[in-house]
Amino acid sequence: MHRYTKTAILLHWLTALLIVCAFTLGLIMTDIHGLTPTKLKYYSWHKWMGVTVLGLACLRVLWRMSHTPPPHPASMATWQKKAADAMHVMFYVLIFAVPVSGYFYTLSAGVPVVYLGLFQLPVLMAPNPELKPLLKEIHYVLTMTMAAAVLAHALAALKHHFIDRDGVLRRMLP
Repeated sequence: MHRYTKTAILLHWLTALLIVCAFTLGLIMTDIHGLTPTKLKYYSWHKWMGVTVLGLACLRVLWRMSHTPPPHPASMATWQKKAADAMHVMFYVLIFAVPVSGYFYTLSAGVPVVYLGLFQLPVLMAPNPELKPLLKEIHYVLTMTMAAAVLAHALAALKHHFIDRDGVLRRMLP
């Protein structure tokens, strides 16, 4: 059985964990009414996770450029191979687009992003109240698209494991 490298597996699961945590925290923090210390803390954590996902996305692309992923199982239908390849391309686009859209949404609100409370990220745009609602909507749509893609990806992996029994899931497990 062809497996992903240990580095690819680590980057995959670390990215997945952070995406799920950032998504969950995003739902929680936006449900908190008013401007509370807890809400501000959650927003900071959410941003830190997003910046970390963006950094991991860069590492993943560099790793992927120098390491060929294992081939699809021969038993896999051609349409499934194409769908899996398209899903992976979409994931790579989204793991960049979601944090970048959140970053610009934050900047449009006039709030700097200070990673881990230590390093201020560059301010690439001035506050823009007119653009803020559009950037918020873009971030939301991209995030929900990511959530749907993660769900579809997980269901496909479980289908391969329990129904097809073709080893697709096992090659990404530690």
